[in-house]
Amino acid sequence: MATQAVQTRGIYHGLPVFPENLEGLTAIITGANGISGQHMLRVLAQSPKRWKKIYCLSRRPPAIPGGLPNHAEHIPLDFLKNPNEIAEVLKQHNVKADHVFFYSYIQIDPKEGAGLWSNAEEMSRVNTELLSNFLESLPPANIKPKRIMLQTGAKYYGIHLGPSSTPNEEDDPRVLLEPNFYYPQQDYLSQYCQKHGIGWNEARPSFILGAVPDAAMNLCYPLAIYAAVCKRLGEPLRYPGDLVAWEAQQDQSSATLNGYLEEWMVLTGHVANEAFNAADDSAFTWGKFWPKLASWYGIEYTRPDADAKYNEITTPNKTPRGFGPPATIRYTFLLTEWAKRPEVDKAWREIAQESDLTEKQLRDVDRIFPFTDLALAMPAPLNFSMNKARKRGWHGFVDSSECILEVFEDFVKLKMLPPVPKVNVKFA
Repeated sequence: MATQAVQTRGIYHGLPVFPENLEGLTAIITGANGISGQHMLRVLAQSPKRWKKIYCLSRRPPAIPGGLPNHAEHIPLDFLKNPNEIAEVLKQHNVKADHVFFYSYIQIDPKEGAGLWSNAEEMSRVNTELLSNFLESLPPANIKPKRIMLQTGAKYYGIHLGPSSTPNEEDDPRVLLEPNFYYPQQDYLSQYCQKHGIGWNEARPSFILGAVPDAAMNLCYPLAIYAAVCKRLGEPLRYPGDLVAWEAQQDQSSATLNGYLEEWMVLTGHVANEAFNAADDSAFTWGKFWPKLASWYGIEYTRPDADAKYNEITTPNKTPRGFGPPATIRYTFLLTEWAKRPEVDKAWREIAQESDLTEKQLRDVDRIFPFTDLALAMPAPLNFSMNKARKRGWHGFVDSSECILEVFEDFVKLKMLPPVPKVNVKFA
């Protein structure tokens, strides 16, 4: 009979316990200023004995309150440069790495009038180039990691194109309806690692929950702005989607829990060269979360109204699951449009002034809010099977609703949100 020791850190439960003699490791985190890279840094920084040196590679330094940990070093790098140029910088800083966590990503401007990821060909070209340039810089820099972890995401299953097979499992066939940069990235990584005798892993999270200064593609930040402004205006928290979206299971992925999972991946010998879903393993629907959100702010809320006038968008006829009808996205309003209303702008300016926030007005609305609009109105379940990871020995868990509140409070620390009133907070 096999036994395992697990631990709890704050709201995160079932985390692995590593051997005491596992120490003195070095790590590279690319995209270290982004939501995943910053939270990976926080996870590794909790164990300075295990991780003696952490190299943070990104164009801009991570915006960590209080600054970088003493054993972390930021090195400004652009992975669209020639691999030899990248290698020279790595050699100048004497970078060594037992393990690599790759999060670098460039969001290409969408095609005019189209969705966030509509420029699929260019997204694929640029983001595969980011990875290949970095990998090819390692040999001339004399860096040979034991394991390289690549984070992809839910788009692997085609969820941005319509209903996918559910639950989503790691061995699901690729969705070839349009170019998807996750596929050439994964192929390039596995071929590179096979050639150089290195292990690899791939992590696939859902909507990532975390707080960083650049709030693009951030589910939580627009939600908190919406709730804070509704409270200021004395309005209820209106739910914009329909009953289907209200009741659909939608797995979330805490950036912190992802970090714990990805650390476990690279340090666990028997899971080398495998992909894993990265989800909170927490039952989450908007129908259960919406009343909680309203209660934190002490305001009323509305449910979907069958008699309301809905806008409708139908997904393409060819679905990611390969059969069956497309889905219809139905919404009464978009947060992206709501945020541009004069009364909302005025209310947020007042809130920002009173709380001395870093930004005194809502900016980049078209870049920040659409991601949350997508999540709120998704007409199909997003259910990531964690069976594979559990069978291999991963038992991490966080209550996604509790995590969202923690993320709100992290945004407060960054002076991006006013304090959360927490009028009524209750978790199981």
